[in-house]
Amino acid sequence: MMHDCPAPQALLASWLQGAANNNGDYGHILFEQVAPSDDALVAGLRPYFESAHLDAREVFHRAARIDLHPDAAAPGGNARYPNCLPPSAKKGLFGEVMAGLLTEAYQFIGGHRWTIPVFLFRFHVEVGAYLFDLARDAARVREVSGRHGNDFIALGIDPATREVVRFIAGEAKWRATLTPSTMDELMHGEWTGPPGARVRKGDGIWNEMNRGLAAPQGLEQLNTLLCEKAREDYAEAIVSLDRALLLGAAALPRTDLIFIAGNKAARRAPGQSYLPTNAPPMDYTAGRPLQVVELVVEGGVDLIERLYASLWDGR
Repeated sequence: MMHDCPAPQALLASWLQGAANNNGDYGHILFEQVAPSDDALVAGLRPYFESAHLDAREVFHRAARIDLHPDAAAPGGNARYPNCLPPSAKKGLFGEVMAGLLTEAYQFIGGHRWTIPVFLFRFHVEVGAYLFDLARDAARVREVSGRHGNDFIALGIDPATREVVRFIAGEAKWRATLTPSTMDELMHGEWTGPPGARVRKGDGIWNEMNRGLAAPQGLEQLNTLLCEKAREDYAEAIVSLDRALLLGAAALPRTDLIFIAGNKAARRAPGQSYLPTNAPPMDYTAGRPLQVVELVVEGGVDLIERLYASLWDGR
């Protein structure tokens, strides 16, 4: 199945308040929660999250030889994706899906319309191995490291030619509490060095953005999925991606996205951003159009657990 669920615009408008700033090729949006994360919110987000995870669910369940919708008491019923994943993994997935949801729902820098035909979660190799083991031994619960590569890819498809004319590649992170020090570590890496001479490692998100390839592997992975799942519907998009992915080919225009989500810190003032709102910092040297999104919520850990527990819950 392709990802075919539209973003719940009305739900987002009632849950979040956004403040946007655009300056040339730089955009910043701060989203703040203004309504409770209640059962209605979980129910409203569920269809989009199920759509985002369905491709990976089909692949992982088939590889683990369990039913797509196993009963709780059935063999492998304890290893349902993504419900069975440890909390840290689900928080990472939440950030990646929310990045895609907001990309499809709101206008980012450049005013382009972005489409996510399918999320790339099936390429999380460690999750596939985790489910295979867990289905056969319920005691094999453990942490799962994050997926390598871009957290998500969305395409800009020309409505007339149906060709891909640009793409957006994103880094998405979730933190239980968003503070200036947490944000600094995310963007610049952890402290290193001896006492009195400590410096940031420089391996944070800014470094990842600056090193981003003109045609990253995530674009190849998405092209592979389009060929497998929707060759006729996306024929022109596939041909245009094939051209762009050739070694030495002219690159498609790329927009970068940084998405940071987390719980409101106790001392954070309403409307306060921890990343630049008017221009990128000197740390960002890639020179591409850049969209930054900060999402500040309350009770986010509980929301994530309730949301992921509700996916394919037997309705």
